Amino acid sequence: MVMAVSFERYGRLYYLDPGSHRPRVGDKVLVPTDDGPEVAECVWAPQYVTEEIGGLPLCEGIASAADLDRDEQNRQRRADARLTAKRLIREHGLPMKVVGIDFVDRRADVDQLVIIYFSAPHRVDFRELVRDLARGLRARIELRQVGARDEARLQGGIGPCGRDLCCATFLKDFEPVSVRMAKDQDLPLNPLKISGACGRLMCCLKYEHPLYQEFNAKAPATGTAVETPAGDGVVVGHNVPSDTVVVRLAASGRRCACSRADVCSPRQQYEASPTTTPDAVPVEITTAPVVQQEQPGEPAVEQTPGESGGTRRKPRRRRRLSQAGDEQDTGDSSQ
Repeated sequence: MVMAVSFERYGRLYYLDPGSHRPRVGDKVLVPTDDGPEVAECVWAPQYVTEEIGGLPLCEGIASAADLDRDEQNRQRRADARLTAKRLIREHGLPMKVVGIDFVDRRADVDQLVIIYFSAPHRVDFRELVRDLARGLRARIELRQVGARDEARLQGGIGPCGRDLCCATFLKDFEPVSVRMAKDQDLPLNPLKISGACGRLMCCLKYEHPLYQEFNAKAPATGTAVETPAGDGVVVGHNVPSDTVVVRLAASGRRCACSRADVCSPRQQYEASPTTTPDAVPVEITTAPVVQQEQPGEPAVEQTPGESGGTRRKPRRRRRLSQAGDEQDTGDSSQ
């Protein structure tokens, strides 16, 4: 069985093994972390799945009243730490932006730890800031600089599609995204249209890119003359989600959408099938040559089957006699 929890409302989902516990949607449960169990809200109730999933953290049970009080106090401490950090950063005049705050009070090596995540355009000397933060918050301070993508993940937001950011909901790792993916999908290369809330290329460009690569490898290119059920024409566009191509007919000049299978010729379909290898060298069937019986005083003849116009005679090399043997034969004949 699998269940899903979230530490923040509409935040990223984390999957757990419920074990013997059966929490309902909205219940507060304890989730194991590196810094000890933390309180999270159950978003998906435990349910059976078709595939066996292993390696999930085990839910530690329903949160008690003491756990809920501690979680509420930590939330208040994080809010106070954010205000204090922003005030001190402004006083020191540092180009830093506070992105997130973590408050840890269950680690064995420290009593209280405040982790401040910030973003900055370049490296920042915050040694004096750390001393003032430790004095004001009365806790151990750690400052961690994050990039633009991590900043969007921590803060959350709404993407150009109108939904919550993928990185803040279900994405675990950031995969590399290039402008080439936008070109393959015929998207405008305007940075304002292909960039996300973080200012980088949208992560969703990676989702459908393999589908476009497969389609472009098998479909006729733009400008190719093709035959369609409606008549001959020229390919003027592609529609990858519907697996069709747009063809301008030569007779009437109108455009029509045709299936990729209807546009491709049977030979192209045959070559594109995975069971054939059109570029393979044809195999020639060879048989052993037939050697005729050698007649006395005549050279041997080899006959190669499959040749028109009779057999091809090939003289057999005679064994050369030694010079001494030639001289002996000459002497015998003279006698």
